[in-house]
Order: sequence, then C-alpha cells, then structure tokens
Amino acid sequence: MSDETPELPQIYLITPAEFELSSFPDRLAACLDSTDVACVRLSLATRDEDRIAKAADALRAVTHARDIALVIESHILMVERLGLDGVHLIDHARSVRQVRKDLGADAIVGAYCAASRHDGMTAGELGADYVSFGPVGESPLGDGTRAQPELFEWWSQMIEVPVVAEGALDTDLIRTLAPHTDFFGIGDEIWHQDDPAQALRAFRAAMT
Repeated sequence: MSDETPELPQIYLITPAEFELSSFPDRLAACLDSTDVACVRLSLATRDEDRIAKAADALRAVTHARDIALVIESHILMVERLGLDGVHLIDHARSVRQVRKDLGADAIVGAYCAASRHDGMTAGELGADYVSFGPVGESPLGDGTRAQPELFEWWSQMIEVPVVAEGALDTDLIRTLAPHTDFFGIGDEIWHQDDPAQALRAFRAAMT
C-alpha cells in the first residue's frame, strides 16, 4: 500500500447569477479568507455590459489581491479588456478551439459539458484547461439529466484534463465524488446561506 495521502479536490467558487455590488465583494472576500479557493467564476445572468464590467472590476480587486484567478462565464471579448484570467464556456466543446486561438495559451479556458463524456473528451482535445460536468445533484432546472459519479470515476482514471463537479451539491455528494474530481464548483449552495463562509468551510470539511 502507498503511504501517500490522496490530494484533496480544490474549490472553484461560482458567483450568484445576481448580486448587490455594494455588499457581495465583502461576502466573497470573507469566503476567500476563510477557505482556500483555486478560482472564482463571475457568472452573472445580466446582459448589461456596464453592470458586468463594474462587477468584474470589483471582484478582480478581491481575487487578484489574494492571487486567485478570476474567469468570466461566456463573455469571451471581455476577458482581455477587463483584465480577467480566462473564460468559462457553456456551449460544450463547440467554441473551445477558436477561443483558445483568440485568447492565447496563457488564458484559462474551461468548458461545461453537462453529462456528456464525448463532449468532455472533445473539449480537452481542443485545448480546454478543465472540463466541468453537472449538475451532479437533483435540480429542477434543465431536463433532469445528472452527471453521475461513474462519469467522474471513469474520467479520473482515463483522462488527464482536470475535471470540475458542479451543480446542486451537498455534503454527501462531495464525500462520494472527492476521490474522483479535481475541483468542486460551489455557488448557490453557499450564497443562499446566512453565512456563506461557514457553509463553504463545511463543504471543505466534507472533502476530507
């Protein structure tokens, strides 16, 4: 038997789809100061360019002061203009090749691939830095398809591209998936709580 302790997954923090710019940066900072976080994703639902830019500026100040990467969901053209570290794509593998070409080798390019093993492998082959699967828990959103534990177990054995488990997580799912995923994408699971930092610490504890 090996005496090596398995490496714990890292936390990939996802912002709410809507938040108050006057208060959310402080809530985010409290989470980042309480628990190690590898990356933050700005995931606003709004299409208002000015609102997105102001949010990105505020969160970039929080994350970069702590040497934490900040990526934005979908808005490829805003990455360089706003001084962000990369983009999280939600069209599976369709735009990975072109986005990698446009943003260059140093940018983070991630691809959400729902529960599709094929799309995940394609995204990795085209240059994605990570592939995200989800939701892993039961969700009323979408068509009800879940990314099952077997997908993460297979991926961890066969594919070197880092994998993110996200969507409707709870502590039981985290314990189940911790041996098989590189990152947990945690967002609404903590932002709906009175103390997001405390909720995040509970998720971190479940990974051990």
